[in-house]
Amino acid sequence: MKLVKTATATVACTATVVAGALAAATPAYAATYGGECGSGYGVVNSAAIGAKGTVFLTYNSSTGKNCVVAKRNTAGSAVLIEAGLAVHPVGNHWTAYEGGYFTSYAGPIYLSAADKCVDWMGRISGTEGGKRGTNCG
Repeated sequence: MKLVKTATATVACTATVVAGALAAATPAYAATYGGECGSGYGVVNSAAIGAKGTVFLTYNSSTGKNCVVAKRNTAGSAVLIEAGLAVHPVGNHWTAYEGGYFTSYAGPIYLSAADKCVDWMGRISGTEGGKRGTNCG
């Protein structure tokens, strides 16, 4: 019986440590999409920008346009925020790009890409998130 108790205690302790590590990795305030791209755009994909924010890819089916917004978890003093969007593969330059010192987000930036795969990214103070060759069609 003692062996079973020890194994159970070890498993419970390990689960607690793993759960604590996962909770610590999640930012206290995660960025949320607030309609920055305008009417008719809905979020179709997103990616974390480390623990600093989130980049949102939205799409408007009536216009065939994609839109990207790179957004900080919490607004504050101005930092370098960038957003990029291109038909896959991106190549050397983003077709649509905005970068500068902002307090909350970069974008919205737009690109017509109906029936095509897109590459998209957001970068906050050197930390990047995004995806390549997604949301085809």
